[in-house]
Amino acid sequence: MSSSEPNYETILVERDATDKFATITLNRPAKLNSMNGVLIEELDLAVSRAVKDPEINALIITGAGRAFTTGYDLNSDDFELDAEGWRDNIAGNQQKLFNIWQAPLPIIAAVNGYALAGGLELMMCCDLAIAAEDALLGEPEVRHASAPPSLMMPWLAPMRHTRLLMYTGDLVDGREAERIHLVNRAVPRDRLMLEATNLARKLARMPLPSIKFAKAALNHQQLAAGLVSSWEYNKETTATLHASEEGRRWMRMLKEMPLSEFLRIREAPFKAF
Repeated sequence: MSSSEPNYETILVERDATDKFATITLNRPAKLNSMNGVLIEELDLAVSRAVKDPEINALIITGAGRAFTTGYDLNSDDFELDAEGWRDNIAGNQQKLFNIWQAPLPIIAAVNGYALAGGLELMMCCDLAIAAEDALLGEPEVRHASAPPSLMMPWLAPMRHTRLLMYTGDLVDGREAERIHLVNRAVPRDRLMLEATNLARKLARMPLPSIKFAKAALNHQQLAAGLVSSWEYNKETTATLHASEEGRRWMRMLKEMPLSEFLRIREAPFKAF
């Protein structure tokens, strides 16, 4: 946020000229802002720096181009791991998401397009979310024997809707996401950043301790209700799923073929619905 801000490769950081907030833009538009290792580390660093910056009272996270983020980059690594390897992988991703969830300042997700899989988890770990009406959100990774790292959806949406999205991999648009409480509200795409900026401006003008301690109290309510325990159990079930025969089969396919072909095969059984 300061003049010494790192020269990021995969994100853009811009602070507002008037109020104490900044916008972090995920900036891999050619890859639909899929989260490779560099982006994950840079986003974590940018949030950490904002938390320590006395001139930043709020953050917006959004994406460049057609997507907020389509989730973890499926081409960025060899994902045919054993259960122990998956536990380590998931734990690392969980920690980065938890850092956003527990950051002592309000973070707004401005969902400009696709928010899928780990990208949806990122959005759900933000305090507030505004989506474009035509944005598409969901957990399609269930269709290739995968699962999200953090299991945030049950903490936001009613269980009936959570089960439907997590069992089917179906996507919902911004309007439906608002109806089922995945986002605070949906707005026309051309108004998204105006709405997000206005909300960030309002939050930035609040006495920072007011939000800091309100967030601490609200987060404690979720912690007391078992959020960490649910994430830990989800880590075990997801590692087991990924290391299963079916999970390994899909991860092997991912390694052996172009992503476009992998996705074509994954989606083919559902074209009729």
